[in-house]
Amino acid sequence: MRTLLLTILIVLAAGAFANPDSWRGEWPDTDFSKTSVRDWAEIRSGGPPKDGIPALSDPKFLRAATNPGLGPTEPVITVELPGTTARAYPIRYLIWHEIVNDRVGNRPIAVTYCPLCNSALVFDRRTKRGVLSFGVSGKLRNSDMVMYDRESQSWWQQATGEAIVGELTGTQLRALPAWMESWAQFRQRNPNGLVMSEPAFNRAYGRNPYRGYDSSRRPFLYDGALPPHGIHPLERVVRVGNRAWPLTRLRDAGQISEAGVTIRWVPGQASALDTARIDKGRDVGSIRVTDGSGRDVVHDVMFAFAFHAFWPNGAWMIGG
Repeated sequence: MRTLLLTILIVLAAGAFANPDSWRGEWPDTDFSKTSVRDWAEIRSGGPPKDGIPALSDPKFLRAATNPGLGPTEPVITVELPGTTARAYPIRYLIWHEIVNDRVGNRPIAVTYCPLCNSALVFDRRTKRGVLSFGVSGKLRNSDMVMYDRESQSWWQQATGEAIVGELTGTQLRALPAWMESWAQFRQRNPNGLVMSEPAFNRAYGRNPYRGYDSSRRPFLYDGALPPHGIHPLERVVRVGNRAWPLTRLRDAGQISEAGVTIRWVPGQASALDTARIDKGRDVGSIRVTDGSGRDVVHDVMFAFAFHAFWPNGAWMIGG
């Protein structure tokens, strides 16, 4: 069953295709004459309005050695930049806020998570326009979050990090190596690391508002092509560039070295999109991707339908 929140979103978004004429009242400073989107019908309302899902900025942190109330298998997004203290951003917060604008050392970053695509990416916020601050537009494209920047009011595709509407159309954010793992895995490796503390919002942190989503038959608010090779649209895949490895293959193998990268799977991370409580979700395991020198590689663990939607000519690394 879906939760009440998801049901409300479906009702609000049903048939809610839009176009610039209907958006200009809410977005008077967005330049809709500049876009890389060929068909405006690809962009639709996800239900909440602009900033209805409130992005976070300048979060506070606790030492990992403290007890912030996280379950050991709860997923976190890990950021370990050279010369800085490792940071964990719990999905229990990002599932309600989707974007965290932060600064690690002298680097401004945006930590992003789209629950409907399970896409978790970290971007450098520095661009030719200067340092940007991101918010949640309330729009979806191929069921993926459309972000916006507050400086130019341009719209950005979260899964690709590219501006798709507005003054900065075509600008590409630089993705940084980051990964999802369990809180216990982060804490064991980084006992002196930092974990984002609970935001000052009235949210049911630790609860999953998308209960049962990643075992659904079809993605929410997606009517595009489904993945090939009989891959279920909501199967997790590890995307590196324009290649995707099914998580089921990685789980069976434990480690695969192909196409210049080594991908390792270990158990211990709960799905954030399964049961009502995030820490009770089934074990989907954790992924780490490195290159031939052992350096972390930018990657994403996303649903198969989203990979196919944004990389329709991508390579499916199914083996055999």
